[in-house]
Amino acid sequence: MKISIVTVSYNAAEFIHDNLQSVSRQNFNNIEHIVIDGGSTDGTVDMVCKFGQHLAKFISEPDHGIYDAMNKGIFLASGDVIGTLNADDVYADDTILSQVADIFSDPTVDVCYADLLYVDRYDASKIVRYWTSCNYRSGLFEKGWMPAHPTFFVRRRFYEQFGGFDLQFSRQADFELTMRFLAVNKVKAVYIPKIWIKMRIGGISNNSLIGIIKGNIEAYYACRKNNLPVRMPMFILRKVLSRMPQFFNRPTVPVK
Repeated sequence: MKISIVTVSYNAAEFIHDNLQSVSRQNFNNIEHIVIDGGSTDGTVDMVCKFGQHLAKFISEPDHGIYDAMNKGIFLASGDVIGTLNADDVYADDTILSQVADIFSDPTVDVCYADLLYVDRYDASKIVRYWTSCNYRSGLFEKGWMPAHPTFFVRRRFYEQFGGFDLQFSRQADFELTMRFLAVNKVKAVYIPKIWIKMRIGGISNNSLIGIIKGNIEAYYACRKNNLPVRMPMFILRKVLSRMPQFFNRPTVPVK
């Protein structure tokens, strides 16, 4: 089995070294790591050239945003399974992709996902949010739920069958894609109750109050586009409230 990891970057020189090392340290051997850069001007390209000896593909050129770049990487990937790892993010330990491979050794599994830690941008040992997920069941997306997308691994053939990220949603294309796969097309998903990703705060959909509001509105329209029965005020309220416990819960086992 080959696992493809797609990393997108733009002016990410400050942290992309950690990302590259996190992938290269994985104890699973058959990894195709693809980096799609948006034409960075801050030294990102130099960092990738210096620390990306393990990369299978590296492209640096202008794009139409993070999800356009992810689509480029996904449709360049040749792995049996595809995951994404943002340039600021790292795996929680060196066994994550081995765990993924073990899960997909079951041919009935189409998708798997796990839990995620949001950490301080400059101190990855400081936990800001703890995103615990759950087994998918019908009706969850209508309540604003989604799996932690950076932990979301998919068999490549389902991207070929159902498509990549919908660029209509500049902030919530990950919400729309996971909903399209799980709720609309009913792929067989497995939830793993383990922390797989450390994600630095400051992402496109959660870096400001305005960004959060715009993201919630986009998520509502993503539901409507996929014919999920939602109403604007209640959907957004549920989505906001569903995130609140993440700021107070903490892992029961210490995280390195």
